[in-house]
Amino acid sequence: MFSSKILHATAAALSVAMLSGPALADEMVYGPFPITVKGYDGSKTNSVSYTGQVARHTLHDSLKVLAGKGNGKPNADLKAQMMSYFEGKDAGRDILAPTSKGSFKIKQTKVDDISKKKNLAGKTFGGAITGMPNAMTGAELVSFWIDKASAADGGQDTANGYDYPQLISKFVMGAVFYNQVVDGYLDENLEADKKPNDKPYGEGAAYTGKEHSWDEGFGYFGAPAHTLKLSPADVYDIAKRKDDALAKADFNKDGVVDLKSEMVFGPAYYAAGADKGGKTNYLHTITKAFLDGRKLLANAKGEKLSDAQRAELKGYAKVVADNWQLVLAEATFKYAGSVYKDLAKLQTIMEANGDTDKALKTYIKHWGELKGFALALQTGKDNLGETATRLNRMIGFGPLLPNRSQVVDVDKDGNYLRDQGVSWGEYMLHMAKVQKLLIDEFGVKARASDVTGDMKDLAGKLGGKASAEND
Repeated sequence: MFSSKILHATAAALSVAMLSGPALADEMVYGPFPITVKGYDGSKTNSVSYTGQVARHTLHDSLKVLAGKGNGKPNADLKAQMMSYFEGKDAGRDILAPTSKGSFKIKQTKVDDISKKKNLAGKTFGGAITGMPNAMTGAELVSFWIDKASAADGGQDTANGYDYPQLISKFVMGAVFYNQVVDGYLDENLEADKKPNDKPYGEGAAYTGKEHSWDEGFGYFGAPAHTLKLSPADVYDIAKRKDDALAKADFNKDGVVDLKSEMVFGPAYYAAGADKGGKTNYLHTITKAFLDGRKLLANAKGEKLSDAQRAELKGYAKVVADNWQLVLAEATFKYAGSVYKDLAKLQTIMEANGDTDKALKTYIKHWGELKGFALALQTGKDNLGETATRLNRMIGFGPLLPNRSQVVDVDKDGNYLRDQGVSWGEYMLHMAKVQKLLIDEFGVKARASDVTGDMKDLAGKLGGKASAEND
């Protein structure tokens, strides 16, 4: 797991850099970087390029919007549109999110304005997802959810407990963005025989193999190029497209936000969200590691990397991977707490014979975020083994519903099968145990919505009824 010594050292170095003033301004921005490819005779002067990754962020954001458009009846047209954003490479796709909001004007309106012929399905985690029935691959699971979302009312299936915009979005943040970086661009692509630094990435490219792989990793993180000049609160506000955030996002002062380099997307947003509490520094630590690695590549001047240089680059890659994993663990922790609180609220309403509709929808939304992030956490380079098994068992294939039923399987026709679940109190205890597991196994520090303090009291009330297999 991540070393706190690395975190403190990185934070200290960052503080020094931030206090150094305007003279070091360019040193704190991810690009431009010079062309180092030997013999390059093109017109470009900047070797940084990660437009394909930004395009996929807009596909993800747009897919989330579409997943909430259903009216509760089967809709083939909506499903086809969603699949276009997931597995298609169609020309002319509109950017449905993020879009301009008030004075927060966004430059691009079409996916093709950023990069052409991109999709999400081809970059989705290919392993079996054991946290859902039938061990589907990542792409199969998203496609399954898209089919369900197209027929759901506003993206939610209250009968079975699923919020498809949340499940799809949070899972894709791991299965595409996180997985591509930690198990590809910043892993095998750093080996000596992969994407060499003394050759262009492709014929006529303005960047070397290693430079472009590194840039693609940064692109998937979803942070503005000038993130080190912003606070976590600034980055959070940019993602929310607040009116006063335009000045913070618009680094080149052209009056609009360029999605290619100035916008905030999912992973960076959740890093900033964790950091706002002041206990962590994930956003700047990850961004600085990416920037330091890119400076190393620029300083290599198009020559093959030495073993020492690759070792240093792998060190920066480890900082990125360790902290990104923590961001996903923190998000899982947060939503386990939200689900716990929703369960407590629902219990109060049910005991008073009140109307549970609104509270149930909130609970299902939060459970979708919890489940999506818990599955995302399992799409990294390393198999989480027993930790993943315990997470999956405690959270379940679906949330515990007011009638105490819970999805336990999916039949050959894609229909959900439900059975009687644990007691309401036991499921609440599971949420607290999920948080305790994330503290023990990952060392999460932000700990938003921490309910672990309730574990002893709740377990005492349950007595021998507590589920021993999930201890």
